[in-house]
Amino acid sequence: QHTSCALSLNENWDEDVRADMSDALDRIAPEDRKGSLYRHSAEGLDDMPAHIKSALIGASVTIPIRDGKLATGTWQGIWYLEFRASKHSRKVVATIQGEKNA
Repeated sequence: QHTSCALSLNENWDEDVRADMSDALDRIAPEDRKGSLYRHSAEGLDDMPAHIKSALIGASVTIPIRDGKLATGTWQGIWYLEFRASKHSRKVVATIQGEKNA
């Protein structure tokens, strides 16, 4: 529950995927090292890029559950992406919806 982190259901076997994703997001929303890219910078040079990345990836995922177990694909994993360099307290809220078989 924050505006500078995200959740994603993504490839989780090859660690290069995570590195490539991070590199791609850094190209889309680079850190403002000179302080000239973004107006919102009161919380640090990495703050506004973190908001942009969070907006692009999203703060929620739909995860299939079948017979009480995660029904993700063989290579899928749930990613928590933290886009700020400094430590922050985060909360995860899970909402379960569906049908109960009689």
